[in-house]
This record gives sequence, structure tokens and C-alpha cells, in this order.
Amino acid sequence: MAQETRIEKDSMGPMTVPAHALWGASTQRAVENFPISGYRLGRRFIWAMGLIKQCCAEVNTQLGIVPKDKTDLIVKAAQEVMDGKLDDHFVVDVFQTGSGTSTNMNANEVIANRAIQLAGGTIGDKGLIHPNDHVNQSQSSNDVIPTAMHVSAAAALKEELVPALEMLAAGLEAKAKAFDGIVKIGRTHLQDATPIRLGQEFSGYAAQARLSAMRAHKAIKALRELPIGGTAVGTGINTPKGFGKLVAERLAKKTGIEFVEAANHFEAQHAKDGFVEASGLLRTIAVSMIKIANDIRFLSSGPRCGIGEINLPSTQPGSSIMPGKVNPVMCEMLMQASAHVVGADAIITNAAVTLGNFDLHVGMPVMIHHFLESVRILSHAVTVFQNRCVAGIEANTKRAEELVEQSLAMCTSLAPVIGYDQAAAIAKKAFETGKTVRQIALEQKVVPEEKLKSLLDPRAMTEPGASGGPVGG
Repeated sequence: MAQETRIEKDSMGPMTVPAHALWGASTQRAVENFPISGYRLGRRFIWAMGLIKQCCAEVNTQLGIVPKDKTDLIVKAAQEVMDGKLDDHFVVDVFQTGSGTSTNMNANEVIANRAIQLAGGTIGDKGLIHPNDHVNQSQSSNDVIPTAMHVSAAAALKEELVPALEMLAAGLEAKAKAFDGIVKIGRTHLQDATPIRLGQEFSGYAAQARLSAMRAHKAIKALRELPIGGTAVGTGINTPKGFGKLVAERLAKKTGIEFVEAANHFEAQHAKDGFVEASGLLRTIAVSMIKIANDIRFLSSGPRCGIGEINLPSTQPGSSIMPGKVNPVMCEMLMQASAHVVGADAIITNAAVTLGNFDLHVGMPVMIHHFLESVRILSHAVTVFQNRCVAGIEANTKRAEELVEQSLAMCTSLAPVIGYDQAAAIAKKAFETGKTVRQIALEQKVVPEEKLKSLLDPRAMTEPGASGGPVGG
């Protein structure tokens, strides 16, 4: 059965549009021009577009540009966009015009036609509500899209990633406290090093997570300045005085984020440095998550033939051929999600480098798509990692104690007392014979037994200032 259609017009002429569609001719041209990936700019970005159009409409009426009765309809339609009720009508591919003009017109047409419906009119009746003259009044795609980038990215960071990172930090802090009494061997260069407490290691991971949350806040600050009000090239042509400032104030009030009008509209629209900065901070967070997850999976390696100093929760069978095998799948998941973020940052940076020319940046849709996907994926991954891995980690105290005693690095605390060379000789002898440093030191009677016991106390080695004293002491 043939789909019912209607005819809509734009500046290029008539277009056939599905009868049910709230979009119009400009959007339909984009649908036909860009059948590229099937990816759409997602929920968070659509919400931001609705919010911006709503705030712009309210300011247009405040400044006497658009009649209040039309604005009231636009505000209601924009609210439906924000609420996700009209998502099916946002149909433009991510890979489109680099300014995002097609997506801006998609929003203008959907909001206009929905406002017309709310007024009891017929879809496409531009005499009632016009997508350009009313919905897009005082705006350009060139300032709306970068504003939507900043608003959607900052909101995603605030509402999704920051809470996830803070929850992970709290979980790791709890483990650091619980594991503080457990002494284990340290490792540098993947080789045995001096003892460290398991709680100290986990305190490092917790600090990484806390700093990651702080970096997410820094990313939000990097996105504070909004290009709205600059219109086509930053001059503010066709925009009433004070428009950008008033819209930014409304966006700040409605989001709880300290948005402000860009200090320089030419920088804000011609370049994407603030967005690249935010992406770089997001990449740094991902690097931290990889370090945490990778360490935890190695510390749990085994269960019998690896390090095995901690035990992870068993979440699923690990092998289709080896019965009873359980793998650190949550660590692997977080590392893959983080790798995605690192790769997305490379795309964002490359777009920023190659697609910013003169008075407009033309890589915006692909940049915001990858940023929002990174925040979405990483937020979910961090949350799941905390709930299904970190929360259930247990220490293998016996294994930790065994490895400490076997370590050749135990001789480190002997060096200040008997000298580096003699301590090294003890370590070499221990390695050759398979004995412990303690056993060789006792055999050679390098210091009295009670003194040796004090020098080779693993817990004492983990405290600040731990030392056996000067040679001969």
C-alpha cells in the first residue's frame, strides 16, 4: 500500500513529504541527500534543540519580535520536543551539512508544524507559524547548533557522567578503607617492588575516580560560553540587541548550569576550542578508567596460577570450552568503553583541526555525536563496573602475605643498615636458592634476629619514613 503524502514548499520549491510527518520540505531534502549511516543525533541533543528554541521564542517575545500568541504555541511544541514526544520526527543523518543546518531546520519545521496542530490549523500552514520567521527568528544554524552542542554536552556530563564517577569513587574509597590492613607486594616495571597495603593501592584508584569527576566538572566549565546571538558569522545580524545574553540566562536557569553568552562570538562560532578541551578532559577520564580496570583485572588473575591478590565477583561463565572458568568481564567491558572514548576524542580533534575554516566550523554534527555517545557509554560502563565488580571485590589476604614473604624486594629495608651491595647479594642468593630474603639473612646473621624481624616487618615498610636507619645503625 502506497504511503500517503503531502506537498510542502521551501525556498527551492515543492517537496513530497510523508503525510504523517511533522517535518517539512527542507528536512525532506536532507533525508534524501544524506542516506549515509542511519545514525541520528540522539535524545540529549534533540532535548537541547527543543530547549534552545523554547528559550529563543520566549526572548523574542520579551524583546517584541514575535507575538506572544505565536510564542506560546512554539513554547508548547518545543516542550514536547524536550520531553521526547516528537523524536520520531527528527530524521536527519549525523553525516550531513557540517553546520548542522539540516538538523536546525528539522527542529524548526517540527516545532512549527506541531505548533500549528496545537492551534487547530493544518500542517504546513506557514501563515500561522513559520519555521524560519517565527521558530528560527533571531537565530542561525551557525549559532544554534554550536549552542546545542555545548548545552547537550554539559548537561550529559552533569547528569550522567559526574554521578557515575562519584559513585565509583565512593565505592573505591570504601574498599581502600576495608583493605587498609592488608599488606601486599608492590610492583614497578611489572617486577616485585617494596610492600604496599592493598588499601593504599585502592586509595590511588579512588583518587583517580575523584579527580575524574573533577575533570568532568572542568569540562562543563569549558562549555559555559554559548554562541547564541552571533547568527551567521558572529556579527549578530538580524538579532535584536541583548538577545544572546537573555537566551543564555534562560538556558542557565532552566539547566542549573552556569551558561553565559560568548565573550567573543567570532571565536565561539569560527572555532571549537572549548569543545576540544572538554573532549580532551573526557579522554583523560577514560585513560583513568583503563588504568583502574586493568590493574584490578591483573590483581585478580588466576585464580591459582596468577597474582590472585583479590577476588572479583563471578558474573558469568568465562569459556565455552573450559568448564568453571570465570573471566574479569566487567574490567574488560570498562576498558573497551574507555577505548571507545579515546577513539572518539581522536575523531573530535581531527574534525576540529580539518573542518574549521574562516568564519564557520563545519564538523559539528560528527563532533557532538561522538561526544554524547562517549558520555552515554562511559557513564553506563562506570555505573555497571561499580555495581557488578568493585562492590563485590574481596581481598585474598593469605595470597598477599605469601607473595610479600617471597619477594626479593624485601631486602630494600636492609640496605640502609648493611649497605646496598650486601643487601643485593642477599637478594641474589635468595633467588638462586629459592629461599626467602629472611631465610638468607638469618643464615648469614647480618644483623641480630630481633633487629632483622623489625627490618623485615612488611607493614612498617608501607609507612612514611620507613627505614632501618643508617649503615651500621
